[in-house]
Amino acid sequence: MNTDNAILDRPAARKARSVSAVARLKGVLSKSTPQILFFVVLVGGWEAMARVLHSPLVPDSAAIAGELLRIVASGFAFIEIGVTFWRMSLGFLLALAIALPIGIVTALSRFAQRFFEPGIILGLTVPGLVWALLCVIWFGVSLSSPVVAVALGVLPALIISVQHGIRSLDHDLVDMVHVFRMPRAMVLRKVWLPLLYSFIISGCRVGFSIAWKVIVLVEIFGMSDGVGYQLNAQFSTQNVEGVLAWTIAFWAAMLLVEHGIFQALESHANRWKKRPRE
Repeated sequence: MNTDNAILDRPAARKARSVSAVARLKGVLSKSTPQILFFVVLVGGWEAMARVLHSPLVPDSAAIAGELLRIVASGFAFIEIGVTFWRMSLGFLLALAIALPIGIVTALSRFAQRFFEPGIILGLTVPGLVWALLCVIWFGVSLSSPVVAVALGVLPALIISVQHGIRSLDHDLVDMVHVFRMPRAMVLRKVWLPLLYSFIISGCRVGFSIAWKVIVLVEIFGMSDGVGYQLNAQFSTQNVEGVLAWTIAFWAAMLLVEHGIFQALESHANRWKKRPRE
């Protein structure tokens, strides 16, 4: 009898899996269709503009695609983008190491908030170009230039994210920590870091959009490799196809990081918010 039930359940299980797969496919298509449509409109508009102008300054889509395929197929694009992302990562880590203590202190102390507030506002208003120029002047052609420039560029956004995370902490939880006299290391590991996780990820997403602009400027002015250096090299020869190809390659890498890393981390950090209330 049990064997007969198992045999009868198999078609139902296969049907349920197929229905679930179709539902997931429809969900993916509904999310990706507007993005695909955007790229179609963008490429179509550029191609129409290139054909109307007939100018070497506005190459057609085939020329840009050919140059993009050349730098990707040779592996050169991956090497240069990897160098740029390595520098950005080091700058992010440096900024995060500074933002965590400052963000926590300014969220807990009104005096510290007022003390650091002018510096945070200054960091938010200074263009990335200024940090790039100053770091190239200070550190020259060295790894310190892009790392420090990225750190200075993204530091205010990370500090603000940490501040918001600390201020969102439930006061009852703070009272419980004081009552049980938990060790500071345990409080940091069990309370502060899990709480700040989602806010730090959100701050990193904002800082990431700032960092790539800063790193490209530093590489243009003072580095001998990286995406910024390649853009400058193509610009110096008036190779518009090369400029656009390197821009598209870096753009694609950023989209991959955004959708493949940051969105996944943000979903993981906010997974508790999706749980239904009992």
